[in-house]
Amino acid sequence: MSENRKKICFAITKGNWGGAQRYVYDLATSLPKDQFEAVVICGKGETLPKKLEEAHVKTYRLPYLSRNISIISEIRSSWNLLKTVYKERPDVLHLNSPKAAGFGAVAGRLCGVNKIIYTVHGFAFNEDRNFFSKSIISFFSWVTILLSHKTIVIAKREEKQVLAMPFVKNKVILIHNGIEKIDFKEKNIARGELLTRIGESFRLSLTLETLWLGTIAELHKNKGLEYVIPALFKITTPFVFFIIGEGEERENLETLVAKYNLQEKIFLIGFMEKANQYLKAFDIFTLTSTKEGLPYTLIEAGQAGVPSIASSVGGIPDIIENGVNGILVTTARSGEITRAIEYLVQNPDKQKEFGQNLKQKVLRDFSIEQMLEKTISLYKKQF
Repeated sequence: MSENRKKICFAITKGNWGGAQRYVYDLATSLPKDQFEAVVICGKGETLPKKLEEAHVKTYRLPYLSRNISIISEIRSSWNLLKTVYKERPDVLHLNSPKAAGFGAVAGRLCGVNKIIYTVHGFAFNEDRNFFSKSIISFFSWVTILLSHKTIVIAKREEKQVLAMPFVKNKVILIHNGIEKIDFKEKNIARGELLTRIGESFRLSLTLETLWLGTIAELHKNKGLEYVIPALFKITTPFVFFIIGEGEERENLETLVAKYNLQEKIFLIGFMEKANQYLKAFDIFTLTSTKEGLPYTLIEAGQAGVPSIASSVGGIPDIIENGVNGILVTTARSGEITRAIEYLVQNPDKQKEFGQNLKQKVLRDFSIEQMLEKTISLYKKQF
């Protein structure tokens, strides 16, 4: 093994499993081992560190590093992050998620790291917050970019936002997320396995005419699931809607499902390992987020050839061109979601067309090969 391998140290705030965590995992486990050594620093959460350890990637867990704000925890986590970066002395410090990036950029500068790269997985100031909060977050985002040598944005919207900031125009580069080829389960097999999770009484009520809708999403406010539920209440076509994922919003979503009396149509089936393998079970995929970076689940639905309805936020318009390979809806507009579903139900030819067009775009523009090639080139480039 070459003695000249570059050490790439990734830092991320949460150790759960979301888009940013998957990005870190994909890079850390896919880098050529004869050229790079990967190290990962992450905060609270078990899924990411467990997967990394199974892949034999050196991992540090910082228990005080989390999204929650606490002065004592911030001091501890920033100090532990600084000590870890100093201990590892990486050639490249690759930062992900706002808090780890902010602390990490300072730590990297103090430790004299030659290359600090920050990947933006959707700016937090794009979330539904008050003006004061957005201003503070925007300022610290700018400072993080200023302290980093290069900033990777994964969507055109974030690229425009960075280019509008002062003194950082030469620091930004657009690299789309990419995915590997997925071994999808065939439709009937995927449906059968999903049905085992919802109970016999529900399964008996399904017919060949039942519309299968689904999404894969962390049960978080940013995923906008509270808008798709009332949208489905107005659908007259017999349907089932599967929500694959887990999170803090489960109880609220269950309450909302009960409010609209949709317990026999909407099923929160929890976290599933390799959930993307089940995508061909769905006639239509939905992603009604209020904030996104560049969502893996939508790219995966595209690779499966599933026609998709998604909100026009973050990097989603990079994937879906409205009326060409899917339907874009306005954030938080349940009525638009209802009309989009009804349009696809009434136009099965469009379902097929959108699914095929989306698959072609994903295979062409969102491969893991292009993401790796461009990122590795950045690791090797002299700044």
